[in-house]
Amino acid sequence: MTRLDADAAIATESAVECAGPRTLLLETREVPLGGVRAMSVHRSLPQRDLPLVGAWCFLDRFGPQQTRMRVEPHPHIGLQTVTWPYLGEVRHRDSVGSDVVVRRGALNLMTSGAGISHSEYSVGTDAAPLDALQLWVALPEARRHGAPAFEQHAVLPELELTATAGTPGTATVVLGELGGVASPATVYTPIVGAELRIPAGSAVRVPLNRDWEHALVVVSGDAQVAGEEGAEDTVAVDTAHLLYLGIHRDEVVISSPAGAILFLLGGEPFEDDVVMWWNFVGRTHEEIVEAREAWESGTERFGHVIDHGDERIPAPPMPAVRLTRRRRRL
Repeated sequence: MTRLDADAAIATESAVECAGPRTLLLETREVPLGGVRAMSVHRSLPQRDLPLVGAWCFLDRFGPQQTRMRVEPHPHIGLQTVTWPYLGEVRHRDSVGSDVVVRRGALNLMTSGAGISHSEYSVGTDAAPLDALQLWVALPEARRHGAPAFEQHAVLPELELTATAGTPGTATVVLGELGGVASPATVYTPIVGAELRIPAGSAVRVPLNRDWEHALVVVSGDAQVAGEEGAEDTVAVDTAHLLYLGIHRDEVVISSPAGAILFLLGGEPFEDDVVMWWNFVGRTHEEIVEAREAWESGTERFGHVIDHGDERIPAPPMPAVRLTRRRRRL
């Protein structure tokens, strides 16, 4: 997925470190993408005060909506794209020769390294139901200058979630590791991305790595999440919010009267602050400028998307201010 919007990075003053458990609700925002897609997305990350959760630096939900996706070739640097579909089918093509259909139950993971380009088209010619999560993982210094890659995983491991009331839940480990169960997908930082399914009338325990920070988003249904460790209160979470859980939790208890699907994201606090603009994740303003110029001038850095001609999404103009690193302020 490309961003047709592009905003300046967040100012660096008043940065703070992740410290302790939280139950902090952060509103998602609707972002109209316009263009040939005429789509809108709901963006949970980055937040103004929370640019990353572990290495997760971006989370859009594009749907549920009736639309025809047509995203022309566009570039990425410094990140992995994680596509987790719920409805519809999308054809993914990229500059490393991949040509696959993205559908429910399969993880599609693209690693940009120093540069990759790809396109995304709906399967079929008519508007159809579409719903998916699109997430980005910031690559660490040791991998972000490397070669691009793509992988698809149709079979992912599951973990039973112990019930404190009702029947057990289930977690599909999409990326990284949860409760000793690991996804086969390639990762470069300690991380977790998992779909959680809570049966109606149940409360379940979700194991967490105490040294990592975590957050939750609701995909469907209703959820009540236990407060900070030792607290008796619960927090109601809906699809319009991201719940930031902070760090130093061994588990979180989630209940749902009507049943719910959630997505858990988390990981070791990331090694560095990032500069993120358009489809690029870097460390300096100059890196972003260089990547933009390489895309606009058609250099070999981003390759050529299979079965495409000259069609492409042009980069937006650079902002009038210098891009700065995004730092947490909560």
